[in-house]
Amino acid sequence: MAAVSIPGPPGPPGAPGHPGLSSGVSKYMIVIKVHNCCNSRVVVSFCPGRILIKHTSKLCKNYLEKKKEVGILCVMEWPDLNLHVVALNTPQTGSMRGLIGVDAMCYKQAQAIKLKGTFRAFLSSTLQDLYSIVHSAQRSGVPIVNLKDEVLFDSWTDMFKDRRMNENVSIYSFDGKDVLRDDTWREKMVWHGSTREGQRDVNHMCESWRVSDQAVTGMAASLLRGSFTQQSPSSCSSSYAVLCIENSSFQTERKKSDSC
Repeated sequence: MAAVSIPGPPGPPGAPGHPGLSSGVSKYMIVIKVHNCCNSRVVVSFCPGRILIKHTSKLCKNYLEKKKEVGILCVMEWPDLNLHVVALNTPQTGSMRGLIGVDAMCYKQAQAIKLKGTFRAFLSSTLQDLYSIVHSAQRSGVPIVNLKDEVLFDSWTDMFKDRRMNENVSIYSFDGKDVLRDDTWREKMVWHGSTREGQRDVNHMCESWRVSDQAVTGMAASLLRGSFTQQSPSSCSSSYAVLCIENSSFQTERKKSDSC
């Protein structure tokens, strides 16, 4: 008679599997773990020593080879990242107490409405190129949005490729006014002091944004044309919009802890 196979008792449960990727998260990043702070399973927390890189296998491989590090690759769920552009609440002449003065206005007005990002003046100066204001890791692939999170440009880099602002999207001030429609800004122009590529134009920046002399000029752009870097030398006595750019999304500025 043939032997009858009788199933034995169930074995112990196996190790938990990798959690699924949740819905509503549209951007995924590869995390290259440089410090030994977590394992290679899917994680959702921020961890010290990591470098966030877009999900590109070749890029990750090149990074590891360049750094000569044996890191652990793990997928990180990350909410939408974007960078806000918001206008100061009133137009300004070229006399703004220098770049430090404008940065201070951006900071104070952002703090007043409890925006969490770090905001800098959308201006070139003798010490700074406009293009360099945003961190290099967020210049591509991170949308530029207005105060209502409506996309103005697909990325910071796109702004300097003569791209036009998305249609039917406007610029808002920190106190919620529509710059393109509100009479506070009689001239729909914005100061920037830059070349089209975002480099400083030392001959057109109102003496480093310290004078409102009619005979001195600053480089500006027409918001009605949908370009932030269009070239229009203008008298520093003019009152134009001043933009503030969130130069690093607050998600990447979160306080780091010792463990994941």
